[in-house]
Amino acid sequence: MKILLLGGSSFLGRAYAAEALSRGHLVTTFNRGRSATDLPGVETVRGDRDSAEDIARLVDGRAWDAVVDTSAQQPAQAALTAGLLRDRAGHYTVVSSVHAFADWPDRVIDEDSPLHPCPADTPPDQPFSPALKAGCERAVLEIFGAERTLVLNSGLLVGPYEIGGRLPWWLERMARGGRVLAPGDPQRTMQVIDVRDFAVFGLDLLTARTAGRFLTTAPPGRLRFGEWLETCRAVAGVADTELVWVPDAKLLAEGPDRVEPWSELPLWAPDLPELTGTWLADTGRAEAAGLRCRPFAETAGDTWEWLRERGPAEDTDAAGRKGRPGAAARQGIEPTKERRLLAAFG
Repeated sequence: MKILLLGGSSFLGRAYAAEALSRGHLVTTFNRGRSATDLPGVETVRGDRDSAEDIARLVDGRAWDAVVDTSAQQPAQAALTAGLLRDRAGHYTVVSSVHAFADWPDRVIDEDSPLHPCPADTPPDQPFSPALKAGCERAVLEIFGAERTLVLNSGLLVGPYEIGGRLPWWLERMARGGRVLAPGDPQRTMQVIDVRDFAVFGLDLLTARTAGRFLTTAPPGRLRFGEWLETCRAVAGVADTELVWVPDAKLLAEGPDRVEPWSELPLWAPDLPELTGTWLADTGRAEAAGLRCRPFAETAGDTWEWLRERGPAEDTDAAGRKGRPGAAARQGIEPTKERRLLAAFG
């Protein structure tokens, strides 16, 4: 097949490109060339997806069997690209997010849960909001139609080349050794999906020209937070690393050492009403359609190998900013604050 990737150079786009190339597909990537280097073997077209002129140049003389959109952040972007590709491609995959659902992370969601009421014709350049993903979906569906559109609502993606910094932060924290602040309940379940498993599933559906919506993340209950941290500790391989578990309530107590959920200790979703559904998305439809997830130990090991090749990231120890799950935030608690909390509660 001839596949166009909108994005295609970093993390999810890279995983899609690598998997598509391994299957013998012909891959075109469209991006600005700022995030990462495109994989060898793809046709690279440089441009800005906010520019009608750039997209017109992309489609000039070209057509594809399918489009995979991993980079739409604004409904206006999605509408512009889908409009110019409508007669140039037969199938459109829009990679959305659990953020598109109005009830997440407060409640358990499935594919039929209500979406945020963000219209397809939302003006461009909106400030970040989870609702924008719902608008992107609507824009593509209005233009390509339900019979040619696949919507994949992604859960939390991890793995090599991760740009969110959550799994890398924990691995690098374990590698520094010593006493590590482990928040909350080690038995609390998680839902994270290896980016490569997401790409495999997405391409399986694409090649079958499947339409519809799929919540695409690991099944609930498959991984626990204690296993997540213990695996990170084992993979980093520093002998003196010790996990010190501190209950949610102590870390959430008001004061200068209150810890912000999700960002200061990445992926920590404490027992709060507004976070009840964070790790409970119903993945039954995706599993029935063939979604398979590798063991977390494999993901952690491969991510650690990539980190060792890449070297330390900037701002590894930067303080997190406030935000609900998935909101843009710098990851990681400052070491001095972590030491104060360990002295007080550990």
